[in-house]
Amino acid sequence: MFNIFGRSKSKPGLKPPRAPGDTIREEDLSDLVKWVEGRSLIEGFIEPETVVNEMSVVLVDADGDFIRRSIGGPRGIDVVARRLGVPVFDVEETGYPQRMRERIERERLLRKRREQQERRARFERGENPRP
Repeated sequence: MFNIFGRSKSKPGLKPPRAPGDTIREEDLSDLVKWVEGRSLIEGFIEPETVVNEMSVVLVDADGDFIRRSIGGPRGIDVVARRLGVPVFDVEETGYPQRMRERIERERLLRKRREQQERRARFERGENPRP
């Protein structure tokens, strides 16, 4: 109703860091090229742009290991597919591969076991097990 501080209206929402028509940054592309070397059965999964994150690609290898990098926009999809020579899928249509989900779960369990072992070791030394 009244603008007592004399400021203009707040800016409308958040914007992604780059325009949707932009393509992948060179440093992101070089990270992906290095990651692909020596790996087999690699697939790319395109993640949509959100208010907070740019459009990105997740590359997944045969073991479920993965890397995620921003690709800017739809032009980045073509660059990734051409330069890396990997099949590219829309994650909203296909979902993430099972091998990736299994690896994430396996790493989570191993991390929890390490944390439990560290807490037990602190307890046995007479220290507070919870830092």
